Amino acid sequence: MPKTWFITGASSGLGFEMTQQLLAQGHTVVATVRRLEALAQLAQTYRDRLDVVQLDLVEPEDMSLAIDGAFQRHDRIDTIVSNAGYGLLGAAEELTNTEIDRQIATNLLGSIHLIRAALPRLRKQGGGRIVQVSSEGGQIAYPGFSLYHATKWGIEGFIEAVAQEVAPFGINFIIAEPGPTGTNFGANLVCADPIPVYDETPAGAVRRAISEGNFEIKGDASRTATALLAASESEVPPLRLALGSTAYSSISQALSTRLAALETQREVAISADRQDL
Repeated sequence: MPKTWFITGASSGLGFEMTQQLLAQGHTVVATVRRLEALAQLAQTYRDRLDVVQLDLVEPEDMSLAIDGAFQRHDRIDTIVSNAGYGLLGAAEELTNTEIDRQIATNLLGSIHLIRAALPRLRKQGGGRIVQVSSEGGQIAYPGFSLYHATKWGIEGFIEAVAQEVAPFGINFIIAEPGPTGTNFGANLVCADPIPVYDETPAGAVRRAISEGNFEIKGDASRTATALLAASESEVPPLRLALGSTAYSSISQALSTRLAALETQREVAISADRQDL
C-alpha cells in the first residue's frame, strides 16, 4: 500500500537512495534539500509524487514550517526520516568554536527540532514512525571524530527517552546505525586545521587513512537503503538497527567490552547503594 514519507537530506547519500527506491515503489516522498536543483531530474520523472522542499536544518522555525506544510499538503505522513547531517574530522583540540557549534546545530539540534515538530502531527493523526539515521558512531567512537560522535550518541539518548514518552500514542522509532558506507560522506566531511603534534597519534592516523583513501568502506549505499526501508515497513521495528558487517562487528565488540568491564565493577556498583535498602 502506497505511503507518504518525509526525508531530510534527500539530495545525496542514503537520503537520495531511499527517495529513489520509494518513488520507484509507488510511494510519495516529501524530500528536503538545501539546493532545489539537486532533485530536479527526479522531480521531472515523479512530479506527481515527489514534493521537494528547501530546508536548512539549523533553522528551527523553518523546520516547523516544513513539517506543518507537508502535513497540510499530504494530509497524512506515515514515516519521517531524519537523515541530514555531516561529519567533522579533527582532534578535539583542533576544532574551532564555530565548527563545534555548526556540527551540534546540524546533527543533534536539527534532528531534535525535526522530531519535536513532527510529534504533535503524528500524535494527532493517530501514530506514525520516525527513522533516525545515526551511525555505528552512535555506540562506538573513532579518534578524530569526537564532535560527530557527541551528536550521534546525543541523538540516540534523546530518542531512547522520547520513544518511551510517545509509545502510548502509536509513535515508534528506528535508530539506524550504518557502518562506513559508500556515500558522499567523505566529500562532505569538514576537516579542522591540523595541529602537527597530533600527526603521530590515533587521530592523525585516521586523518591520513581518510585523506589517502585507505579507510575501509564495506557498506553499499543502495543495499543499505533497501535494508533500512524493509525494516521501516515491519510491523514491530527494532529500536536500533545495525546496518553492514562493520557496524555489526564493531558495535557487538563494544557492547561485549562494556559488559565485561561492568561485571568487574559489580561490587563497586552495589556498594554505592544506600545501606538501608
